[in-house]
Amino acid sequence: MIDRTPVSQAIARQLQQMIRSGELPKSERLPSQRVLSEQLGVSRPSLREALMTLETLGLVRTYPGRGTVVADPSDQPTANGSHWRYSDDYGMTDVFEVRLLLEGQLARHAAENSTLEDISLLNAVTDKMEAAWERGDLIANVDEDLVFHQHIAGKSRNSLLLRTYTSLSAMVTETQRQPIPFTALDRMACSIAEHRAIIAAVHGRDAEAAQAAMIAHIRNTAACAGISI
Repeated sequence: MIDRTPVSQAIARQLQQMIRSGELPKSERLPSQRVLSEQLGVSRPSLREALMTLETLGLVRTYPGRGTVVADPSDQPTANGSHWRYSDDYGMTDVFEVRLLLEGQLARHAAENSTLEDISLLNAVTDKMEAAWERGDLIANVDEDLVFHQHIAGKSRNSLLLRTYTSLSAMVTETQRQPIPFTALDRMACSIAEHRAIIAAVHGRDAEAAQAAMIAHIRNTAACAGISI
């Protein structure tokens, strides 16, 4: 199989592993981007994107004049103080509100069109998402969450609705990463349960219940990022 993982994502995974293993200890300042890109053998733009992903996930923090530091898990920032990389264009609240509208309807379509194969895939992805969280692999956790939501969207009978959702994929991804640093263990358990409620409604071909379950899930996710919608 051909590995189609974006370079920046592969770098983020590598750095996450270095942080988890202690090779990059907490509170330690990372080398400059020039030096680190040379050490890893990657381009600076790809490294910069990887570091932005890790910062959103709460694994590193960047301070003006100090550079990038490995975050200390015992000293997490508040959700309201977190960085939103699209702030020049749209607020995070705007994106969550659009997700409510789009994904609620997409869940209705999934309930009408999904097969047993789709249900099996959604269950497997949710299992992987849960396992990734338990082993501390935040990148994999978000990746599986993305697969879940994208598969639901892919069952839409409305090509324009699907295209609209797909066009927002970068911002949707960021709203799924953003709450991670503020997600308690019990909240992730609730999130997994919400995924299973969506699956149950889709499996039961209950479009109204699927829409309601998806909307509740997105609202609860937004709440982790300090947003009420």
